[in-house]
Amino acid sequence: MLYGKYRFFCVFENDAYLPYYKGSTFRGVFGRALKKVVCALKRQDCTQCLLRQRCIYALVFETSVSLEVPKNSRTSSPPHPFVIEPPLTVETKFPKDSSFNFNLLLFGEINNSLPYFIYAFDQMGKTGIGKKINGSRGKFSLKGVKIGSSCIYSAADKKLNTVNKPEVLSIDESAGLLDQKIVLKLICETPLRLKFENKLKADLPFHIFTRAILRRASLLLNFYDAGEPPLDYRGLIQLAALVQTTNSSLQWFDWKRYSSRQNKSMLMGGVTGAVTYEGNLRKYLSLIKFCEKVHIGKQTSFGLGKIKAEIIN
Repeated sequence: MLYGKYRFFCVFENDAYLPYYKGSTFRGVFGRALKKVVCALKRQDCTQCLLRQRCIYALVFETSVSLEVPKNSRTSSPPHPFVIEPPLTVETKFPKDSSFNFNLLLFGEINNSLPYFIYAFDQMGKTGIGKKINGSRGKFSLKGVKIGSSCIYSAADKKLNTVNKPEVLSIDESAGLLDQKIVLKLICETPLRLKFENKLKADLPFHIFTRAILRRASLLLNFYDAGEPPLDYRGLIQLAALVQTTNSSLQWFDWKRYSSRQNKSMLMGGVTGAVTYEGNLRKYLSLIKFCEKVHIGKQTSFGLGKIKAEIIN
């Protein structure tokens, strides 16, 4: 699967006030900016639009009405082909001329539409983000975009360097064929929202974590690559139930976001902290490394579900 991780560098042009967790603010304003940039029929509902299968905005934000579901798919709801990783600083007040950075992750062929995303974020800076201060939101200028250590866009010349290509993500199905007991520490860097038996979970047994990474990898590869990997889903879940949780500092973190579409505030809590597992985990490592890059759980496009794994021994 094509995978692009693009680092955006910005500077505020006036004072700005952002929430504690900034993912929903970035996603909401970005959605409106992208629609303004690419939508040909401004007042047309995406579900009724003839262009929905070609429109960048519909593919990104109205994914369920623009993509056909592959045969034998485990779901009828395609995942969004992007994630916004907002600044993780807990700072809320940003003075004029202060800088901030964020990441945009793109999955599949939507990487080829990167210029639209860059232009949308540039326009988003002119609109402003966050709460109003003296009648104005925090406006910013986009200074540049990098992929890895290479600059692919600079505001100075407004040219996109296409030499640096996105990487290809895959799962090594042969990895970890031999059982080996290891200790693995999993860190939830942003709130992780997982449902099991239709209930949000405040703890994270390894079998529930395994279900989440299998689901995320399966969906992304099914919709944005050649199809589901031939993994032993049932076997991996059964073996995951034998893995022990040896330590946990997980805690529930609640935050609110305002939905302009539903015209109300919504609680979007999830677990943060770390948990340590011990068992025959080698066969899960390739899956975990894949999901470290793409996030897991619900509302990943807001930047939720960012995980990091460390092998302790």
